[in-house]
Amino acid sequence: MNFDRLLVATKFAPPRIGARHIPRKHLLIHLRNTQHCTMSLVSGSAGFGKTVLLVQWRQELMKSGAQVAWLSLTQDDKRFSSFCAYLIGAFQRLGIQIGEDVLLEGGNNKSMDGVVAVVASTAGDIAKELYLFIDDYHHVEDPWAHKLMQKLLDHCPANLHIVIASRAAPPLSLSRLRVLGQVAEIGFAELPFDLDETRFFFEQNLTTVKLTADELRLIHDLTSGWPASLQLIAIMLRNRPAARSKLHSFLWRSTDLQAYLAEDVMAHLPPELTDFLESVSVCRRFNADLAAFVSDNPHAANLIKRAEDENLMIYRVESDDRSPWFRFHPLFGEFLASRLSRRGQKAVEAQHRRASQWFADHDFLVEAVRHANLGNDVDFAVNTIEQAAPATWSLGYISPMLQLLDRLPQETLFAHPKLFFLGCLTYALTARPAKAERWLEDIRRSDAAKNPAISSKFALADATVAMQRDNTKRVIALLEPMRVVFPDNSFLRYVHLAALAAAYTTAGRYGDARKLLDDNPIGPEDRDNDLALVVESQRVLIPLIEGNVKEAARIGSTVLARAETVYGRGSVSANLCAASLADAYYELDRIDDAREVLANRGGILRSSMPETMVRATLCHARLDFLQETPDAAFAFLDSQAVHFHSLGLDRPFAYTLAEQVKIFLVQGDHVRAAELVAKLKELDAAHRGTEGGSAEIPIIAGVARARLALIDCAPEDALGALSDVRRFAEKLGRSPTLVMANLLAAIAHNNLKQDEEAKKCLIQALESGARLGLVRSFLDEGQRIGELLATLRDDVALDEATAQHLVNLLARFGHTVPTTTGKRASGQRDAVAQRASLTPRELEILSLVSQAMSNKRIALTLNITLETVKWNVRNILAKLGVSSRYDAMTWARQQGLID
Repeated sequence: MNFDRLLVATKFAPPRIGARHIPRKHLLIHLRNTQHCTMSLVSGSAGFGKTVLLVQWRQELMKSGAQVAWLSLTQDDKRFSSFCAYLIGAFQRLGIQIGEDVLLEGGNNKSMDGVVAVVASTAGDIAKELYLFIDDYHHVEDPWAHKLMQKLLDHCPANLHIVIASRAAPPLSLSRLRVLGQVAEIGFAELPFDLDETRFFFEQNLTTVKLTADELRLIHDLTSGWPASLQLIAIMLRNRPAARSKLHSFLWRSTDLQAYLAEDVMAHLPPELTDFLESVSVCRRFNADLAAFVSDNPHAANLIKRAEDENLMIYRVESDDRSPWFRFHPLFGEFLASRLSRRGQKAVEAQHRRASQWFADHDFLVEAVRHANLGNDVDFAVNTIEQAAPATWSLGYISPMLQLLDRLPQETLFAHPKLFFLGCLTYALTARPAKAERWLEDIRRSDAAKNPAISSKFALADATVAMQRDNTKRVIALLEPMRVVFPDNSFLRYVHLAALAAAYTTAGRYGDARKLLDDNPIGPEDRDNDLALVVESQRVLIPLIEGNVKEAARIGSTVLARAETVYGRGSVSANLCAASLADAYYELDRIDDAREVLANRGGILRSSMPETMVRATLCHARLDFLQETPDAAFAFLDSQAVHFHSLGLDRPFAYTLAEQVKIFLVQGDHVRAAELVAKLKELDAAHRGTEGGSAEIPIIAGVARARLALIDCAPEDALGALSDVRRFAEKLGRSPTLVMANLLAAIAHNNLKQDEEAKKCLIQALESGARLGLVRSFLDEGQRIGELLATLRDDVALDEATAQHLVNLLARFGHTVPTTTGKRASGQRDAVAQRASLTPRELEILSLVSQAMSNKRIALTLNITLETVKWNVRNILAKLGVSSRYDAMTWARQQGLID
């Protein structure tokens, strides 16, 4: 009998993936570089694209001339007889003929040895690389089937390679093959889309709706790049485009998503595991001990291992703790929580109270307070904070503190002065200065003010309020006299350092800011403390305000990587640093990097320090102007202006008006621009002669007046307004402001036919730009500046660095350099080479990329953070002008930079 005729032929053909599939370039590179391995294992939960990846890999192998066979398994193949029949059918498609009599012998060692002997001898005689793809291996249940696969792997000839995709880790012993380097593995952590793949997916599958960068980042963060959920979102947005305004709730409440998780992920699980997962879902992170306590299940460790083996959308959290920590995929966690809620509110609160008790017992105080709030145990939350050592306070307290403060009566707060003071700081640090001021007045009138432990901290609390009021002069007056800065309380010490350093920087006292930070270094034990990272981010702000954007980007990328690695992308420390880094990236004309850093960080636009909100607002608006429309930028600025005005923040309000003036003038709307300039004149009059942050307002107004005067053909008036701007910039050492003033002055002098004065202003701006890396300061002034800069390209008086910067700027303006100017043409070619030059660290990372190492493996090898690796990879791609790690590796090999 010909058994092959009894087999379902479609099981030997891979599914069609369509033209809109997303090429998994980085995963294919890994498979390509490990294609010599005996086994390749791709494992992950449902909907993570395992089959699509295998189909793409199969296509690539077939193009290279390899012999490939495919086998798709189903639930019908769980028994040995069916599995063996289809396995032999797949081998036959590789040219390996196995006698039909082997099948009749059933599952025993003799028959298996016969199959293995035939496969090994026949495959070894075929002069080709042979690849057997087995998809959905998790359907196999028969121990004899696993035993057969084990024997095949143990005796595989060198030219036979087995590629397996499975939802669960197959029960195969792979340790020997791993030691020999014969196993290539792609797991649950590597399968999700990265942000670029998510973006490309929606470009391919959502052609009628254009997602903003914020929406794209929100979706990516919510889904963690889970392909199946992205597909559901695309379908939902095609059918209901208006739902994009409520993406978060719309997604996790989707009946399609709930049904998918229930049917494809949970349906086959035993009740004990299901109950356990639901119980533990109250925790954002958990380990075996916590899970056992919360679920009241002594088998928690085994159940967590089962969940890992089943790839149940559970991640290991990087930690130095001996007991590994885990978290659920965000959507899966919310799905489990919704199932837990069916047990009733009291049952859910009981789970939270148990979690709170465990966290408090193990000194995880922030989480203890959070769960106490959610468990409706206010007294326990209060006692936890009261008993906490002040040195353990952190920014992590802010969110649970806000929830707690809203629920506590004032008499309870007065009974706990430590809690009351921490509440004052919480309101001050979250853009609620009015409430913080009222609380400080109340506590000063209470008996708590007689306690030196409380009264000694009033100056710091007042300073944080002053910082939110944008009164940097008062911040300096309050904090500068303090000599002994809370030696026993790192939280308060770092608040003091961050506030005073920021105030010094805004006042132009950069040397004092650096000295303050240098004299109070962050100790190794606090290197990853969240407030210490906020202090470190001041080292980004100092060069940024000075104008040294290259230095700001260098420091900022490292600090942000640490903050995101330790505390997450949405943490306070990460958000504060992100505002400065995005601003630096924008100035360097790294537009996509700026947008990615700033995306979906609404908190820094609405409830942060004034300087942070200003920089994030202007960067966001300018990105909207470049990547969206002028109307989108104006609408955003208008909403921010209303917000700043409601907070009484005149300087940020003035910045939004001045940026709107710039947009209106570009659009030719002179009337509306003049109306806003009039508002700025009123602010100017109110703040002229003031100090601190508000001293900038006359300068902001002066720039807007100069822009309007240039449009009104009044260059003398523009120069008059700019003279004050230049004096301010020179006094406070603000190079970007000085460059802008010089560029606008150059236009004014050119309008007056004062060519030498115009040239002098241009060269001063160009020299500063070359030294500091300023790019957008030139480009954003428009083509008029490009035309004026073009008059300098034959100026032999320019030094090499300035001439090089000129070439780069002209290229961005679209001006070509004539070949007759040999030195300049050579300079342009050198500019290309300069952009393609790689740092030693980048070359080191590129060399490891060529060894098929993942970003995580590279980070471990070089002992740096994962985010630092990602930033370096992005820099490499940007410098070389390529889109993938493989292209970068190819270029480097062609240049002889790596082997």
